[in-house]
Amino acid sequence: MGINQPYLRKNHYLFIISLLTLFTFIILFLSRSLDDNRLASWQWAFQKTDASNIFLIITAGIFLSFIMSKISFRIKSPAIFLFLISFIIASVFWGEPEVIVDSSRYFTQAKHLEIYGVRYFVEEWGKNIDAWTDMPLVPLLYGLIFKIFGENRIYIQIFTTILFSMTVAITYLTGRRLWDEDAGFIGGALLLGMPYLLTQVPLMLVDVPAMFFLMLSVFAFIKAMEKGRWLNLFSAFTIALAFFSKYSAWLMLSVLVVVFMVYITRGSGVNETIKPEHITRKYFLRGSLIALFSIILIGIVFLYKFDVFMEQIRLLITYQKPGLKRWEEGFLSSFFFQIHPFITAAALSSLYIAFKKKDLKYAIIIWMVLLVLLLQIKRIRYIIMVFPMVSLMASYGLKEIADREVKKFIVLCAVTSSIIVAVFSYLPFLKEMSAVNLKQAGEFLNSTDDSSIEVFTILPADPVGSLSVSVPILDLFTKKNIIYKYDDKRFRPPREEIERSSLRFTWEYRNPRYYFENGRSDRNTAIVLISADPEEPFPENVKNRLDGYYLSKLFGTYEEIFQYRTTVRIYHKKPG
Repeated sequence: MGINQPYLRKNHYLFIISLLTLFTFIILFLSRSLDDNRLASWQWAFQKTDASNIFLIITAGIFLSFIMSKISFRIKSPAIFLFLISFIIASVFWGEPEVIVDSSRYFTQAKHLEIYGVRYFVEEWGKNIDAWTDMPLVPLLYGLIFKIFGENRIYIQIFTTILFSMTVAITYLTGRRLWDEDAGFIGGALLLGMPYLLTQVPLMLVDVPAMFFLMLSVFAFIKAMEKGRWLNLFSAFTIALAFFSKYSAWLMLSVLVVVFMVYITRGSGVNETIKPEHITRKYFLRGSLIALFSIILIGIVFLYKFDVFMEQIRLLITYQKPGLKRWEEGFLSSFFFQIHPFITAAALSSLYIAFKKKDLKYAIIIWMVLLVLLLQIKRIRYIIMVFPMVSLMASYGLKEIADREVKKFIVLCAVTSSIIVAVFSYLPFLKEMSAVNLKQAGEFLNSTDDSSIEVFTILPADPVGSLSVSVPILDLFTKKNIIYKYDDKRFRPPREEIERSSLRFTWEYRNPRYYFENGRSDRNTAIVLISADPEEPFPENVKNRLDGYYLSKLFGTYEEIFQYRTTVRIYHKKPG
């Protein structure tokens, strides 16, 4: 009986990939002190997690990946398939609290629209509605969701998860358009191999929506360059959406110039069936029209809020830009701990492959990554929008592997092990952060008969940030009417310290007037104290207000890592 050499060689490859998957986890775990991520560092996430259990689960995941790699089946609608799979996986993280205090700003802006309407939001954004350095699009969309469906966090989470899943699908469509079905499908799938990204999907922030709008603008521009007509206007509209989603998107939108130059240089761009001499002029005209329409759409909004945008830009230059040096995270953390190393390795290999092939289209997917590296943008929240291009670079490298089974197995191992780390390590860690106290307090208050909640924020003697921003986050988790009575200013730091603080916005944030206009307290009003420490002494006026009340619930979970923390105490009227 002869030996099937190709079959034997393939199994050798699969065995080596299995070992590499396990060794990758072991190496990352042993070198976890090198992960300087500011939220989900491996050195923090694995403090209370048994790594041996994760190792065993990953081993089981490798076995499952092996079985799945052997199964050959045709997916009729890959975009829909990727959308559904990514949505189901991302929804697992809906139970995490709002772990980044910036969510208070977006909630507050959205609630203004919910209460006062779209016209008020448009007119007062950046005036009576504090905008900090936020762009208006995403808070506007959040506000519309509250207005239409009601003020409930689950609607926001469904929305952000849909945007994430659509990004996965658009990444597939972009890869397919530039190269082939395999490049697109692998590119979309590998977005699930980035554990940090999965933790960001359910949060009421702008990073995931900005990633979606940026990727949509790239794909729409490619389609418009090829087809023209009404797609020119649609492309301009998507560019405007990306422009007003986040300031860091401005820099990344320069990728559209690269797309334009690739089409002009190649003549026929991606479509090899059209003669270059007949279409170069047409591409130039289409690109110019899209640019013109984009400038008009962006200019109308920008000029209307010119003073607001200029003040934000000033703040970005004088505060955010210098602050990046103080808050930066290393590329080692972002591209090896927070993105599976298989993805990074495949992305690096794609550089050689593209250079060897002299593939101009590759410039489209590497451009944003080059900007991150050359400009040393070492803050993962600012580069989340680049992740789809990283996954497309990796897919470009992997598509050179001739054996589909081996290629599929590599992708499955990277994605499966990343999801396991995110679900069994990151998620439990995030649920133990002190931010969970606001979530649990809000859910507890929903179960009581209280007609309203009277909230006090108490500062510690050496505060890291103002606790007044915790009020909107509590509001996000409770259906009760909030009356905000007291913001402790006794230990407010000097102005020069505030201007250097990474939580500067918390000191400059002002809670909106609707909390002060929500009516008067009565017997069915619960009193909520938000402080940094459960033992924090009360100011005299708070002590007097608590006369006749008893402590009914304390939420004091603390992960003992972050200096900024929130403890919640709930008081109810004594019976009799």
